[in-house]
Amino acid sequence: MAAEHAPTMAVPSDAQLVQAQADLWKHSLCYMTPMALRCAVQLGVPTAIYSLGGTASLADIMAALSLPQSKAAFLARLLRLLVTAGVLGSTKPGIYHLVPVSYLLVEGISIDGEASQRAIVLAATSRHYLEAALGLADWFKKDVPLPEVPAPFEDVHGAKLFEESMADLDPESDKVFHEALAAHDHMGISLILREGRALFKGLQSLTDCCGGDGTTARAIVKAYPHLKVHVLDLPKVIERAPPSDGSVNYVAGDLFHSIPPAQAVMLKLVLHFWSDEDCIKILAQCKKAIPSRKEGGKVIIIDIVVDPSSPMLETQLIMDVLMMVCTRGRQRDENDWSTIFAKAGFSDYKIFKKLGARGIIEVYP
Repeated sequence: MAAEHAPTMAVPSDAQLVQAQADLWKHSLCYMTPMALRCAVQLGVPTAIYSLGGTASLADIMAALSLPQSKAAFLARLLRLLVTAGVLGSTKPGIYHLVPVSYLLVEGISIDGEASQRAIVLAATSRHYLEAALGLADWFKKDVPLPEVPAPFEDVHGAKLFEESMADLDPESDKVFHEALAAHDHMGISLILREGRALFKGLQSLTDCCGGDGTTARAIVKAYPHLKVHVLDLPKVIERAPPSDGSVNYVAGDLFHSIPPAQAVMLKLVLHFWSDEDCIKILAQCKKAIPSRKEGGKVIIIDIVVDPSSPMLETQLIMDVLMMVCTRGRQRDENDWSTIFAKAGFSDYKIFKKLGARGIIEVYP
């Protein structure tokens, strides 16, 4: 009976088959674009173009990078792909200029509180990430009960991303991964402070969970000098933090066990690394750390909110699969967020604002 109701598909036309073949090439070979981007970052192409005034010829780029002339035609082909992908701009053949994406990859300039985003490219295209993704089919076939299911990254490498086991496995790659994490976390705080001023209005104290070296916290204090800000992170992270000038209080600890009390707790790009069960545990600790809603208590979450109507939906879903491959976390839509808030004992929430692929959520006890 099931077969009788199975949907049927008409035989594709010649034109559809030709288009399908081209689409299959694109889907199967699209990894060449990030590989070309990785190459450009490693060579220093964006930085070279920037040093040449933001626009440069192929010959000038070759000279700035001290590349052999025999490779000029090959570099032109690589840059042509990056122009087509929107990573570089070009108004006429052989002349290239920076666009916002490549501007993010220039070394030595400060962008919104954080240096260039080069480390994100180098981490995402590293062999560790790629090998984890290549192991997906084998991972799916293994019958491991929840919640013990390791991420494919753990399964392939025997190490967890951002943990000591990764540092033991490959210290150099671990360093790049942490640099990428910092670049990812701190980017956008100035925009958040400009667009979400009401978010911090009336607050007297704030705890930034997993606040790293305090870059975000210092930006908040600069904008709101009266605000008392704590930065909570693991002891090994706090040890590497810069000396405090008194504006930020660094606290070594574990957000699963205790969070410094404050009027508000902030989780900026934290929860997507964790399973729903772990998020509920983290949020329960947040609830203990803040006063009632009447006294201004709230949790501020800055994270992706998957939205089917968003023009950035594909990016959001790629980030979700990345979390599946490399961590035990996930990206969540509004219904997912609402569910874990309720299970953690919170009474209400509102999506304060959406900024690009991310959302700012206020969660109330």
